[in-house]
Amino acid sequence: MKTRQEHDLLGYKEVPADAYYGIQTLRAVENFDICGVKLSFYPLFIDALAMVKMASAKANNELGLLSDELTQFIISASEEVLAGEFYDQFPVDMIQGGAGTSTNMNANEVIANRALELMGFEKGDYEHCHPNNHINLSQSTNDAYPTAIKIALINHNTRLIEVLKQLIEAFHAKGKEFDHVIKMGRTQLQDAVPMTLGQEFEAYAVNLEEEIARLNQNAQLFREVNMGATAIGTGINSEPEYSEKVVRHLQQITNLDIVLAGNLIEATPDTGSYVMYSSALKRLAIKLSKICNDLRLLSSGPRCGFNEINLPPMQPGSSIMPGKVNPVIPEVVNQVAYKVIGNDLTVTFAAEAGQLQLNVMEPVLVRSILESMEMLENAMNVLNTKCITGITANEEICRAMVLNSIGIVTALNPTLGYEASSSLASEALANNRSVYDLVLEKNLLTKEMLDELLQPERMIKPQKFVKK
Repeated sequence: MKTRQEHDLLGYKEVPADAYYGIQTLRAVENFDICGVKLSFYPLFIDALAMVKMASAKANNELGLLSDELTQFIISASEEVLAGEFYDQFPVDMIQGGAGTSTNMNANEVIANRALELMGFEKGDYEHCHPNNHINLSQSTNDAYPTAIKIALINHNTRLIEVLKQLIEAFHAKGKEFDHVIKMGRTQLQDAVPMTLGQEFEAYAVNLEEEIARLNQNAQLFREVNMGATAIGTGINSEPEYSEKVVRHLQQITNLDIVLAGNLIEATPDTGSYVMYSSALKRLAIKLSKICNDLRLLSSGPRCGFNEINLPPMQPGSSIMPGKVNPVIPEVVNQVAYKVIGNDLTVTFAAEAGQLQLNVMEPVLVRSILESMEMLENAMNVLNTKCITGITANEEICRAMVLNSIGIVTALNPTLGYEASSSLASEALANNRSVYDLVLEKNLLTKEMLDELLQPERMIKPQKFVKK
């Protein structure tokens, strides 16, 4: 393998000649073989790093710190990164020591070396375009890295919301499809009162719709950045006008309403926005898991369970039991939810671990949030396309359960009173009798009145009381 020699404060190393990254990236690859998930797994994060470097170059140019020619080469190199041409040149593990310095230097080196090529120089000829002196000018990892994280999370949130909306629409569609299917509602896994299967699925849709507002609300916190803070928020090695200029360019490049934090010393170690957004991801995961618990129960059987709905069969369910088909899609969504809940705890610990003027645990924090988003996006897509859209109802089973249930006695409360209705329920349950037959046998109501009161369709929404 052909190599080129580069050096840093620790000495010299041979870097692959065709690599756009440099010596500091190479050291990070050697040091941090941790989770196996590289920066290249998250293109939106790499894009955000390129946006930050482009905005910084433009701001430095306006301040007279970078020549017009060099600025244009840096912008062109950054645009190529944004176009996806160099994702494979970001091999650093997402979990790393150094508070993100390896990630920042990976971006600095790739953009510097591509700019050098565009200028007609060899990779590594840093005299003409240096990763630190030019690409990282007026910056520190401690402002460039978290700013890129926040831009990436805002953009990833948009993608996540789109998948969530598609899932919600699928539940709405099933709500309409099943609006005529009468079934028994349950509380504490016991018979409650009738409802429609459509009402149940519509409730799932509305339940998830609430999460759109929560996710977007918390993602708005990421608009506040600390560019110009440099190392600890004091702005050392940046000019007074730099923050305002770089934020303005970030707004233009990202098409986002980026704002500068009011106090950069406060903002630099602060990770509160990550905690808030992670909690919203956890809330979504918990709701999805609860819905999947319901789907597993409602489809249980087929002969010894609820058997009210049929999930699309995805694969044989057992290596020993012939004919068995399992609810594998809801099961995998449950497991994703558990992982998201665990990641939220990681975010909590990482946010708490900040010390003095910096939180060095941001790499595991951002890895956890991005992983949760990626897994939720995939899980919701699978749940939608491989489960919800293919669900069918066992209408006769649903209706038979209603007619055979003790729970319909609740509809007699306004007419017969709670005590009489409780007595009927107890007797029906003890003697395996129907509530309907007992009411007629005891001459508590006429057949016509009883038929009216016990119409399942009458029990799925508020009604005027019927007097005895």
